This record gives sequence, structure tokens and C-alpha cells, in this order.
Amino acid sequence: MAMKVKIVYVCQECGFKSLKWLGRCPDCDSWNSMVAEEVVDEKSAKKKLSTDNPKPLLISNITYEEVKRVATGLSEFDRVMGGGIVKGSFVLIGGEPGIGKSTILTQALNSLSNKSFKVLYITAEESLSQVKLRVERLGASSNNFYIFAENSLNVIISEINEIKPDFVVIDSIQTIYLDEVPSAPGSVSQVRECAAKIMEIAKKKMITIFIVGHVTKEGYIAGPRVLEHLVDTVIYFEGDKGQNFRLLRTIKNRFGSTNEVGLFEMSDTGLKDVSNLSEFFLSQRQLEEPGSALFVAMEGTRPIIVEIQSLVSPTNFGVPRRMAMGVDNQRLNLLVAVLEKKLELPLFNNDIYVNVVGGLKLTETASDLAICMAIASSFRNIPLKSKTVFLGEIGLLGEIRNISNIESRVKEASNMNIQTVFLPDKLKKINFQGEVIGVSELQEVMDICFLR
Repeated sequence: MAMKVKIVYVCQECGFKSLKWLGRCPDCDSWNSMVAEEVVDEKSAKKKLSTDNPKPLLISNITYEEVKRVATGLSEFDRVMGGGIVKGSFVLIGGEPGIGKSTILTQALNSLSNKSFKVLYITAEESLSQVKLRVERLGASSNNFYIFAENSLNVIISEINEIKPDFVVIDSIQTIYLDEVPSAPGSVSQVRECAAKIMEIAKKKMITIFIVGHVTKEGYIAGPRVLEHLVDTVIYFEGDKGQNFRLLRTIKNRFGSTNEVGLFEMSDTGLKDVSNLSEFFLSQRQLEEPGSALFVAMEGTRPIIVEIQSLVSPTNFGVPRRMAMGVDNQRLNLLVAVLEKKLELPLFNNDIYVNVVGGLKLTETASDLAICMAIASSFRNIPLKSKTVFLGEIGLLGEIRNISNIESRVKEASNMNIQTVFLPDKLKKINFQGEVIGVSELQEVMDICFLR
């Protein structure tokens, strides 16, 4: 019986299907994301019955092999991957265009090829000459490094079977297609089916495969969310393209922790590991300037000392502006309200700007105290001591609340020769070579910093 093909409208953001076109997806609320695609009618398709009949096993009877990892030589990349690349894993790397996805993968493949591993770089967006120029710029040269320009997944699979590489990069998943799927490359159906086919190859032949995923304007990997469920590891490249540093963050990792981040510095010869993150962020700090406060952020399991800057100036408009870079804007409004109510600071007629130096994004509430001190310092035009760190969450009543990972934060402050640490009063018994000041209310910190 011939299989019937019907037309359905599929949301390119979440994969929702509808028999008619909709201006707004009812599942993810995306506008103009419904695209017509040809799909095979499941009722008319022959269902394949599994010939295997697996039986439930006792957990004590299940055996497994120890996971073997391969180090690439890029220490920050290996850290994010959980200590190295697992053979036969399926990895998805996402990020904005031009952030450095192709660069880091090219460097990783070159390092692996120099260790006698056979690697294959499949480009579906660039020509061979373009990839060659990037490879030469990065100083990559090896007899085990293969480059292939192709969009058809069937052709790609045949070349993988012929070359038999140990590691494969497909750049990108949105530009390859399967001939059997009657839809355009990059559509939900194509991305889903291609990813499933690639995963099957990686698991059966124990080939580590990296796929590059485009990112939407909202910051998510384009295509259905099932793409992230299929892969073993999901890593994101973050950072401002105007800055030299790039942050590599793990979102999902079946073979390791998701609490690891790696920092790289972009140069003419590629991405370089940055081991001391705190020194990197504080390298250009101006000492004894009003509006600057230090905070120890936790990026995964790594503490990083960052500088929070604030600028408070009288407004020229009827409504003062509140602008935050690297800090949640709603959180900033809340902290300004606490400063006005509990400390009686007249901020209602001032523009307030807050920025985390280096482009890092802070999501934890432990930075509340540092943000408030930076704002107060700028408003009063009195600088804070340069070797002072502020740690603590601020409640609506002006109280200083406890935070997590205090030992790691204080240890990092000690390594960077910080002399004074302000922290919640209940945590002041922690070991620190400098001065530890425990505070319970925001007013106490203000009195100590500006009145003594």
C-alpha cells in the first residue's frame, strides 16, 4: 500500500502541528512560525514491530564498561565536557553567529588529529577554501584531518562509513537534509529526523559527533526542543562579540556535571584558555573610584571575582531611567526601592545605570549587596575600599540573608589578596586571612563603609 502524504503546518520554534495555518502558535506563543510541511500519514505507514523482546533485569545483574575520555589539550574545553570527550557521544554546541563555535571545534579536531585520531569536519555552510583559510589561520595541519563540504545526510553517512573517522563535526544541523523527508532543510521535520539518524550512527559505530546548532533571537537553539533531548551533551557559547572573552557553559551532560564553565580569550590565532578568571576580569579595574564594588560570583563550581559598576546621575526627564547590563532589570528596581525606603536615599529623581564589567551575566541574588553598595557609592560620590568584597542577598526589609557556596567564594577572595569581606552575620565564623565583617542589615554596611 502506498503511503499517503498530507500537508500540516508545523511551528519552527517548538514543533507544534496543526492542520491549518495559525498566525500564533498555541503552544509556544510564537508569531508567524507555522510553516507548511509534507508528512507521511502515520495511519497509512507500515508499523515496524521490534524483533527483540528485552526483559527487565535486576540492577545487580546489569554490567557496564567504564567511560573512557579523550583529552583534546584545550583545558577549558575538556573541563566543560567533564574531563574530556567520551567516545561515541553525541554533542550539540550552540551560540550566536560569529561567537566562535567553528573555531573551537576546529582547534579541538586539530588537537585530536595530532594525537593520531582520524577526524572529519563536514561543512554544510562554507566552501572548502573558506574552511581551509580558517584551518591555516589556526595553525592546524595534519594528515588525519579531513574536510568535506556536503548538505545531503545520505552522502555524509556514506563518506563516514568509508573514511571511518574517530571524531566528526557537522556544521550545521540546520543546513543538512534527508532525501526521504519531504520538507526544506532547517525545518522541524528535517532537524528532528537528521538528528535521530546522526545519533544512531554515533552509538552504533562509537563515533563522537559534534553538531552545530543555530540560535534564535530569543537565545535558544533553533529547531524543536527534542533536538536537545536526543543529544548526550549540550554546550552554549556565550559572550559579547565586542569583548575578547568567550564563556563556554554546559546545559546538559549525561557523562558529567552541568556545573562547569570554561573561559576563552579570542585572538588572531584562535581561542586561548583563561585559567585565572578573576585576574582576567579585574585586570583593567580603576582603583578608588566611586560606583565600583567587588563580588564573588559562582559560575558552575568556579568562583569568579567580578566588578560591578554603577552610575547615578540626576535625570533630565520626567521619569528616571533604570538600566542594567548583566543584572536582571526587575531585580535592580527592587533593590533601588529598598535603598529608597530603608536607607532614605533620594534616588527617585536620578538615572541609575548598573553594569557587570566584562559582559558576564549574574543571575544569583548573592550579588544584591554588591549592587546596592555600588549604587550608594556613586550616589554619595565616595569610593569603596579597593580590596573589599560584598556578599549577601538583600530582603525587602533591608536584611542581609545567607547565601550558598560561601567557602568557595571566600577562598577565591583570599587567593586574590582581598583584605575585607562583608557577608551575612551568621556566616562570619568562616576562615579567612583578612578581615571578616558580619552584617545583618543593609544600614550596618552603609554605616561601616561611609561613616567610619
